[in-house]
Amino acid sequence: QVQLVESGGGLVQPGGSLRLSCAASGSIFSINGMGWYRQAPGKQREWVASVTSDGSTNYAASVKDRFTISRDNAKNTMYLQMNSLKPEDTAVYYCVAEVVTTMTRRQNDYWGQGTQVTVSS
Repeated sequence: QVQLVESGGGLVQPGGSLRLSCAASGSIFSINGMGWYRQAPGKQREWVASVTSDGSTNYAASVKDRFTISRDNAKNTMYLQMNSLKPEDTAVYYCVAEVVTTMTRRQNDYWGQGTQVTVSS
């Protein structure tokens, strides 16, 4: 079993910052890629950013230069530093990880339950 738990969401004013965390636990042999997605009310889930096991990163155009994704492999934890937040960043943020489990040694995607980010004055 593998669990991903997000934390760090909340209410912030436009221009403010938040830092999200995603901690993976359970029967983990290794984690390859990790990423963040978000889903705003009435919209489809969209990719936000991703990071490989060696630290290479990619960002959606809408968040590039404002958000920073990172990970701590020793802690099986990923982060998303969000700066200069805008009302359009309001969404439920989900983390996803490509996990190879100890039992099967096969890779599967695991998702967290989501954390709400609301940007409003």
